[in-house]
Amino acid sequence: MVSIRPLSVSDYDDWLEVYRVYAEHYQSELTEEGVSTTWNWLMDNENPLTGIVADFDGKLIGLAHFRALPNPLRAINVGFLHDLVVIPQERGSDTAQLLMDEIKSIGKREKWTKIRWNTKDDNYRARAFYDKVATKTNWTVYEIELD
Repeated sequence: MVSIRPLSVSDYDDWLEVYRVYAEHYQSELTEEGVSTTWNWLMDNENPLTGIVADFDGKLIGLAHFRALPNPLRAINVGFLHDLVVIPQERGSDTAQLLMDEIKSIGKREKWTKIRWNTKDDNYRARAFYDKVATKTNWTVYEIELD
């Protein structure tokens, strides 16, 4: 049975294995420094980034990283989901739904009014899931690359 729980220090090796799946999907190269920084953020109670994992019999099969995001116009916090991944062998199971349900529970506890995230346009499998659990907005995302 899959259990959803907070990420813990002892999860590092399994977390990294799942996180690599996520990075490969987005064709992002992980560096030692980047992994270390992200892990330290996740383990630092003073940092807003936090994580939960999907654990199946002691093996991590999914993860989610998220945080509170201030919404100045409304003077409230909303949730922002940075990363959600389930290992390929478990896609199509209820693991993504379990992770999302836990994030929603956390959001309600934290009094977030909504949870936001973005995904690539061509991430069709994830978008099919997201279309079931959320409403696609009409916002367009822009980026400025900084040197």
